[in-house]
Amino acid sequence: MARPPDPRLLEYLAPYDPLIAGVALALREVVLEEAPEAIESLVNGYAVAIGFSFTGKPMKDGFCHVVTYKNCVNLGFNRGALLADAEGILEGSGKMIRHLRINNHDDLYRPVVRRFLRAAIEQVGGPSQRVSVKGGKPATRRISSPR
Repeated sequence: MARPPDPRLLEYLAPYDPLIAGVALALREVVLEEAPEAIESLVNGYAVAIGFSFTGKPMKDGFCHVVTYKNCVNLGFNRGALLADAEGILEGSGKMIRHLRINNHDDLYRPVVRRFLRAAIEQVGGPSQRVSVKGGKPATRRISSPR
């Protein structure tokens, strides 16, 4: 396990189908394996989202986000439209954000998951962009409270 999930994240995921919640937690671990220094920012609204950055500013400096919906989990890339994707694997038509839809645990093992994650981390300059965190440990922030 990369690091234990924040208890609030477990609370936010409790109402979801255990399979979907498990996929979300496993995807979180994949992200943290690739970016152990990442700071997580939690949002609980119409979906549960985890934004990942090295600065604690997921909107400005984030490289990816995990969003849990009723029937799937998306791995979103904040600057996904700028990622090399000759095969057209990434979904989305917005100006910048693209995502991979993760339907089950098997999808986590697709090589493109880590390939896109590594490329997104490179886009933001990697952990060198990290701000000083108390005690030198990565943090989890809540930027939105449950409704």
